[in-house]
Amino acid sequence: MTGLPDRVAVIGGGRMGVGIAHAFAALGATVTVSETGDLDAARKRLTDSLSRAAERGKLVDPLDVVAGRVAFVASVAELPGDTRLLVEAVPEEPGLKRRVLADAERVVPDDAVIATNTSSLSPTELGAALRNPSRFLGMHFFNPVPASELVEIVRAETTSDALVRDVAGWVELLGKTPVVVRDSPGFATSRLGVLLGLEAIRMLEEGVADAESIDRAMELGYKHPMGPLRSTDLVGLDIRLAVAEYLHGTLGERFAPPQLLRDKVARGELGRKSGRGFYDWS
Repeated sequence: MTGLPDRVAVIGGGRMGVGIAHAFAALGATVTVSETGDLDAARKRLTDSLSRAAERGKLVDPLDVVAGRVAFVASVAELPGDTRLLVEAVPEEPGLKRRVLADAERVVPDDAVIATNTSSLSPTELGAALRNPSRFLGMHFFNPVPASELVEIVRAETTSDALVRDVAGWVELLGKTPVVVRDSPGFATSRLGVLLGLEAIRMLEEGVADAESIDRAMELGYKHPMGPLRSTDLVGLDIRLAVAEYLHGTLGERFAPPQLLRDKVARGELGRKSGRGFYDWS
């Protein structure tokens, strides 16, 4: 394959799904986003994302032209039958992902590429829901998708070599750097990022320092662009907890979630999306 796929489908109209749609539409692809929840909220997320990019001079084409390339539908069954690439970006629930992937495979063409945006779940296990798992792999985008520089390509046990090469080429055309990893718990980025984040939460829990001091220490001392606690707020404490629990079950005690993290999630302190996490976002 050469060039970006001209017709892209995204399942999930949350921050990540809309970001993926933005990235492809900005470079000319026609994109359809399937969202079973609030379609108006998903449309607003796209408009806001594109507007910010336009204000920064990051869109080659006019805002209304790029926005016009993205359509929203209420079910996977409504995705176009000529889709060339489908990216699943629903919450990190294995059963949900397997269901929507199996439903999508019945809609898209037999030669379409199917990818999951999971940050930690096994593409090999998710791909078992498909009739043809050789065309399936992980495309782990990072938030915010339009501005991020990395896509972690996760090769499932069934993924063909040609598919990995094609998708790596697409990632480069998006202006991002592909890093190919084999299917293992947490891949490379989530495994390291979660471990750092959990230790920072333990330090806060133990009173080693306050959140801002811990973050500033990593930003200034190790040149991290963002400290681990602020990063956790942006990712979402609920998502970080779910990934930590998965890694705890697969890789052992070093990924055990701190009680402080569990308590904050139980109180609904999920980070920026709820207005409060380790920081006040209100």
